[in-house]
Amino acid sequence: MKKAFVSAATIAAALSAGSAFAADLPNRKEPAYIPPPPPPIWTGFYVGLNAGGTFDAGGSDYISTGSVFVDHTVTSPATAAAAAAAGTGLVDTNNGGFIGGGQVGYNYQFGAGGWNAWVVGLEADIQGVAASTSTSNLATGAPFTPFYGIVGTAQVTKSLDYIGTVRGRIGWLGTPTLLLYGTGGLAYGGVNSSTSMVQGITPLLATVTPNAWGGAGSYSDTRVGWTVGGGLEWMFMPNWSAKVEYLYYDLGSATYGGGLTSTFIAATGAPIFLNATATSVRYNGHILHAGLNYHFNWLAPAPVLSKY
Repeated sequence: MKKAFVSAATIAAALSAGSAFAADLPNRKEPAYIPPPPPPIWTGFYVGLNAGGTFDAGGSDYISTGSVFVDHTVTSPATAAAAAAAGTGLVDTNNGGFIGGGQVGYNYQFGAGGWNAWVVGLEADIQGVAASTSTSNLATGAPFTPFYGIVGTAQVTKSLDYIGTVRGRIGWLGTPTLLLYGTGGLAYGGVNSSTSMVQGITPLLATVTPNAWGGAGSYSDTRVGWTVGGGLEWMFMPNWSAKVEYLYYDLGSATYGGGLTSTFIAATGAPIFLNATATSVRYNGHILHAGLNYHFNWLAPAPVLSKY
């Protein structure tokens, strides 16, 4: 009995000593692995190409005609006034065409890693416009007396030769590689327009020649305005992204003279009336294009590596 008690005591002591020794051993269990956030792949410079289409907002071009001289010995002021009213109206020059060009910019990514992060940047682009000239005709006519009337025609052309922008961008990353952004800033473009008009009195009177005198005018300039829009950009492989973008631009309005229109006395060649024509055109429209960018990431910070 005594031997059994001693043996039990010996075993208990050994177990207690083993537990104490095990408690003194170093714990080699490593902390849970927390992956580092994705690197800011959008930060840095980029350059690319784009192509798409543009179309005019339309409905805002206008021809106005006013009387500047009437020979009261031949006709009344109402004749020139009727011709002026007939030569006034809206013209529909909805020009548009294919566009293609390039862009360059810089992005800076900040926020919670690659998901739910933000990107801000600045982009400049320029595009040439092909086949953008639009022509619209305005038929003019007004009855004046049972013996004669006012007839004529006007033609207006308008074109956008190129369009460029300098814009800020701000966007949100739904995933590390998918950017949804809004954009806005300055727009500029090379524009042209021309107007020609012929007006006269119908040759129902023997003293009036049917050959009326027409006038013409033109306008050409580089205009500056504003633009706003948005897009979606996808980093589909390292350093390469593709985007789809919509922009509305407004380069303002321009007014230019269209010369004089007149009808002459057949015998003397003296003018019966002189009317002056002016044309107002507005350059605003929509751009929808796709682009491809290469990202240099020159100024992107180096990724932070965890140390263990």
